[in-house]
Amino acid sequence: MRELSDKTILVTGAARRLGAAIARRLHAAGASVVVHFRDSALAADELADALNAERAGSALCVQADLLDLAALPRLIAAATETFGRLDGLVNNASTFLPTPLADIDLAAWDDLVGSNFRAPLFLAQAAAPHLRRSGGAIVNITDIHAERPLAGYPLYCAAKGALLTLTRALAIELAPAVRVNAVAPGPILWPEDDRFPDAERRAIIDHTLLKRAGTVEDIAAAVEFLFTANYVTGQVLNVDGGRTAHL
Repeated sequence: MRELSDKTILVTGAARRLGAAIARRLHAAGASVVVHFRDSALAADELADALNAERAGSALCVQADLLDLAALPRLIAAATETFGRLDGLVNNASTFLPTPLADIDLAAWDDLVGSNFRAPLFLAQAAAPHLRRSGGAIVNITDIHAERPLAGYPLYCAAKGALLTLTRALAIELAPAVRVNAVAPGPILWPEDDRFPDAERRAIIDHTLLKRAGTVEDIAAAVEFLFTANYVTGQVLNVDGGRTAHL
């Protein structure tokens, strides 16, 4: 028996990049996976088709805009109505963009705080009754810059800092039935633009103790660990090549 057999886990932002790697890893461990997406319908469908080809009826695609609070209970309901239960929630979906202090406005606030803090909070609220019944778990994807802010990104860092605090607060609120933890990635994936030039990327990597970037598989493995580590709750696991050891 694989460790997550007969479990159902919802992964937000699961169509591409890190979210897709997490969905694949949890599915390989035996879980049925709900692949949430906002705009990447084709990628989400392709991922779900691939997972269902491996194990029939084990993956479901659900579209939702996480900034729409009314959509969040429907996302949880889609999971439970299809699979009959919910055992896990991965709050992975995130917006990442620079916000110099002088440029911060309500649109940036709504986007960054909405995706990185508000949506995880209200998804956890909607999922909580089901997770209590199943003895499930929540894993939030934070960021090492939640505790050590990155220049030029104050609003993003503050939103991730709120998610880090929420992780510990929910671990208290939902104990003892539900465990809540977080994974804080370091240099894993770069934005899909030229926001970080090669020299800046190299400097960031050189500042890690391991002198290399991590992979999405490193984060996915940490997420799987936290779903199976039954005596771990209220913790934040930094997966950053040792960067925060001397950041």
